Amino acid sequence: MEASDNLNNLESMKLTKYLLFVFILLAQLSCVKDPLDDVNAGGWNHERKVLNIKFENQVGVATIETTSASTGDITLSINVAAIPDLSQVKLADIEMSYQANASISVGDALNFENESRTASFLVTSATGETREYKIHVNEFTESLVGVWEVKDLTVYGGTGPEYGGGAVLQLASKSWCWSETVGPDKECDNTLTFTMTDITDDGNTSGICINDAGADGKYADFIFAGSMNKENPGVPLDLKKFYRQIPEGKSTWVRNYSAGTITFTDANGKVTTGSLVGAGKEDLGNGLSMTVQNNAFAFNLNGTDDWSAIYSDYDKFAKKARRYWISVVKR
Repeated sequence: MEASDNLNNLESMKLTKYLLFVFILLAQLSCVKDPLDDVNAGGWNHERKVLNIKFENQVGVATIETTSASTGDITLSINVAAIPDLSQVKLADIEMSYQANASISVGDALNFENESRTASFLVTSATGETREYKIHVNEFTESLVGVWEVKDLTVYGGTGPEYGGGAVLQLASKSWCWSETVGPDKECDNTLTFTMTDITDDGNTSGICINDAGADGKYADFIFAGSMNKENPGVPLDLKKFYRQIPEGKSTWVRNYSAGTITFTDANGKVTTGSLVGAGKEDLGNGLSMTVQNNAFAFNLNGTDDWSAIYSDYDKFAKKARRYWISVVKR
């Protein structure tokens, strides 16, 4: 009987020790700090950057620079033609680093009606540190808006320019390749009238283009003469796919400042994309170049090499057209 009591006491002591161990373990676990607590509380986070910002009637993307631990600069452009009062420019969007807060919110307005065209705001980190950002506004006016006179149409084309197969030619300089009545020369009195109607959510300008036929009332049909067709003699070729880059009559346009492009869409939904280039010489390689006297709308073309037609007008105009310029002068 005494042995049985001793055994029971021993088992009871073991159970008590086990329960005590479990209690201590649970107590210790309850005191362990969740490693995400500091992350969630932001006690480690000193970040206070502006990652992106956009105002109403802003054109293009803002340039954001952190100049020091306590200061930053933002430069952007506002379309002054669309906003009558620079003292009330509303914030459309702002993105900051994780857990940072700004002293301005979407819908708030800043005042740029001052000599330096600047305004400031603060960004505060989760740890309470601040950075003052100064915004510099450039007054933007869309340079496309107005009337442009078409002067020349020029193409760079040809298979194997490294072997002398390329050339830079005005389309009208080879009159025998085109119609006598509606050849490319008929474009050279056209006018292009651009009006701006909107700024997209991406900060790109958009509007209407009217390509007027000019005094002669004619557009070029861009039909390449069948007599010059080396692949299928006698069969004329419609080359509007290359040379009707700015639609006849009315079209819409969008200017993407980030990409440096202008996209036209005609009444049937056909889309063409080029760029507006200024005066200067464009090096095309292999001793070839294009000199723009004033401005030109330039388009990259996607012709096909034809080694059997190398050195011919057919190859340069109809097969391996490479780049195309519509030279213009603004009134």
